[in-house]
Formats: sequence, C-alpha cells, structure tokens
Amino acid sequence: MTITYHDLYLKIRMALSGAGIEGAQLEAREILCAAAGKTAEELYRDISLYTTEDIAEKAVALQERRLTGEPIAYLVGEWSFCGLPFYVSREALIPRVDTEMLAQLAMNRLKEYPGNTRILDLCAGTGCVGLTAAALIRNTRAVLVDLSDGALDLCKRNIRRHKLTGRAVYLKGDALQPPSHALGQFDVLVCNPPYIPTGDLAGLDSSVKDFEPLMALDGGADGLDFYRQITTLWQPALKPGGHLLYEVGIGQAEQVAWLLVKAGYENIRITRDTGGIDRVVEGQRPQEPAVPETPKQTEEEEG
Repeated sequence: MTITYHDLYLKIRMALSGAGIEGAQLEAREILCAAAGKTAEELYRDISLYTTEDIAEKAVALQERRLTGEPIAYLVGEWSFCGLPFYVSREALIPRVDTEMLAQLAMNRLKEYPGNTRILDLCAGTGCVGLTAAALIRNTRAVLVDLSDGALDLCKRNIRRHKLTGRAVYLKGDALQPPSHALGQFDVLVCNPPYIPTGDLAGLDSSVKDFEPLMALDGGADGLDFYRQITTLWQPALKPGGHLLYEVGIGQAEQVAWLLVKAGYENIRITRDTGGIDRVVEGQRPQEPAVPETPKQTEEEEG
C-alpha cells in the first residue's frame, strides 16, 4: 500500500491525539522524521511525495511505542537543549527546558572570568549542561563525570557531535565519593543530581518511572543525599572563588541553600525557572585569605 508523507503524518497525529497526547502535531512530525531519516525541512519539502513501505512500517512501530507511554525523545534518539541537539537514550535523563536555567547561569558565571575557564558537569547524563557551555563559550573546557557507562557513552557521542573532542572529556566517577586530585580545580561545578525522594518514585508519571533510569532519579529518603555529599566532598574541586550550581526539585531550594551556608559557601542565590519554580541554587567557594607575612626581626629586636 502506498501512502504520501502527508497522509501518513495525519494518521499518526490522529492516533496520538486520540490517545490524549499533548503536542500530537509536533510529535507526529518527529516520529515521521525519525522513520524517514529526514530533517523537518526535508519532510516539508517532500510532504506530497509517496513514502516507502519500510518507512511507513517504521513510523507505525514508533507510533505504537509512543502510545505505550515511551517518551518521544527516546523514540527519535535526540532532543534539543538550549537550541543544540543532543543524542539521548534510556541510559540518561532527557534534557529538559527546566535545566536550561542551570546551563544559562553556569555560562553567566564562566563569563565572569578572564581567559580560559573549566567547568565540571557532575552527574552529567547526556553531558548537555557542560557541553552547552563548552560549545557556546570558546575559551571553556568541560569535564563530564557520571557513574553510568551508558550515560558516559552518550557523553562521548555528544562530544563528537559538537566537535568538542579537544575541549571536553568524559570520566567515570561517583558523585557520592570524594573527587580524585587528578581532576584539578574548576571555575564552575554544575550538577543536576538525582533528587526525587525514594517514596515519591512510585507516584511519578509513567513516562518517567517506566522509561528513565532509576539511578538518575532516586535522591534518597528526602531527596537530598547527593546535595549533602557533593556540597562538602567536592568543594576541593572548586577553585577559591569558584561557583557551585545545583538544579533542585520543587520545594528543595531553601534546604539546599542551607547546606551551602553550613559548608561555608558565600553569595548564595536561588533562581526560578521559566515556570516560576525555584530551580537553581548556587554558592561561591570563599577566596582563600592571604597569609600575612611574618615581619622580620631586626638585629636590635633580636638582641
């Protein structure tokens, strides 16, 4: 059976819309682009042409996966973050608009420094935050750290995708353990850690709990386990005067801010995302005080 791209698009859109999926129009286009291996521009160009049977079968298979609740980003294998495309898979959280505020603030802090800068993206996932900074700020180098081998594979692919092989690296590391001295120190440490309280995991939307990795979601009994450990253990990875920036969950901002205060950070700030939710908490490692010179004694004083 032959069918045009336009008619296939309409069938997919109707199926998604009938299932109550918001954004069915956009998602139908993404599914068809993925099945055909076309960009949106190429799809619009060819919209009146006939598809192949293989493309139609792939599109229907993707549609059926979407109807089971699988996120559209995993179906198409990539997602946009701060206007840049990133490879995604079920090995890491999907980059979200909420996290773009974290990336923007991190870049703002990096721009405060003259010359070359370094950013550490801890619990990096796809590497979207650190790589966005490296891609958009030419004098910035990024180190991406994650415990998941699958996430690190995504970091590797995204480094290559954005032609950042010379300015970004990925390393396996546990955010709950002290950093290796070999990492050196950074101007900015940015982290979007697991922050969902364990007891709340069962109540998450099925598109999250059934498809996104549990180890990237579970933040312990109160959701704050990673903030407690990273705030103290990873402070040595920041240069004096360096900035620590966290993404936080709803209602966690003040508690995380107090963790920074107790650990001695200065200039604590809480910033809301575009939805008006307190989303980013940041602090600055204090500058190390200058060691006063011991005055030399004169011969008279010595005598």
